[in-house]
Amino acid sequence: MDIDKLKIALQEERAKLEQELTRLGTKDEKTGDWIPLGEVSEEEADKNDLGDRDEEFGERANILGELETRLYDVESALKKIEANDGSYGKCEVSGNPIEEDRLSANPAARTCKEHM
Repeated sequence: MDIDKLKIALQEERAKLEQELTRLGTKDEKTGDWIPLGEVSEEEADKNDLGDRDEEFGERANILGELETRLYDVESALKKIEANDGSYGKCEVSGNPIEEDRLSANPAARTCKEHM
């Protein structure tokens, strides 16, 4: 298994995720959570426009949640690689090695195929 290659893939994915998160929201420096852009104002005159904006806001919030979760997994994998303690590539459920083809497909995988 080429850890350096997987590390580069994770770093590239982290950069893409951060770019997408920044496009859709802003990071709350106190909590570290991402907040969707375009929060809906209750003072909007057009109720139809308000409904559309509310729906778009909800969609952005869902997407941000998924991206934030993925970013957490990517950063966790990078920390394990940097720790160089053998924790990277180990299933978080069983402690067994994660299959190479699984790591190749998803370098941030936290579990083996049996526990996905």
